[in-house]
Amino acid sequence: MLNILKIFYPDHYEKSTYGIDFEGLYASGVRGLIFDIDNTLVPHDFPADKRSRDLFLKLKKIGFKSLILSNNKEKRVKSFADSVGCPYIFKAAKPGISGYLKAMEIMGTDKKSTVSIGDQLFTDVLGANRAGIKNILVHPIDRREKMQIVLKRIIERPILRAYFRAKDRGEL
Repeated sequence: MLNILKIFYPDHYEKSTYGIDFEGLYASGVRGLIFDIDNTLVPHDFPADKRSRDLFLKLKKIGFKSLILSNNKEKRVKSFADSVGCPYIFKAAKPGISGYLKAMEIMGTDKKSTVSIGDQLFTDVLGANRAGIKNILVHPIDRREKMQIVLKRIIERPILRAYFRAKDRGEL
């Protein structure tokens, strides 16, 4: 059973996008960052805020290329991406891999120099794993979510428990 679940396991887990050691990622050779928006950078359907705009300024100063990869509609994704000053791909069809491949092409990075950051196992983590990209799962910012996401979260729970148990046992 464990092997079946590994495709859903993140490479790393953080409580918040804003707690990630981006300087450490850059020092390790990462040059491109792919971000989800909702519940990764801001609560669902919220506009870019000062904290998210400041993060993207910091990332640019460090030397990163960044891109927003979202399953949401263009109006939502464009508005957010324009506010933080980075390119975007909307209706990305995650966990499909085409959006990840296009993101790396746009940023001029490859699988070894790219990390994906998101809050959902079945879209962000699964998609990045399928594309061969390192990924960081972050805890969702807000508990209020659309019903279809709430249902996915219920299914995510046992997989996350298995992930944390495996991690605690040193199996990952």
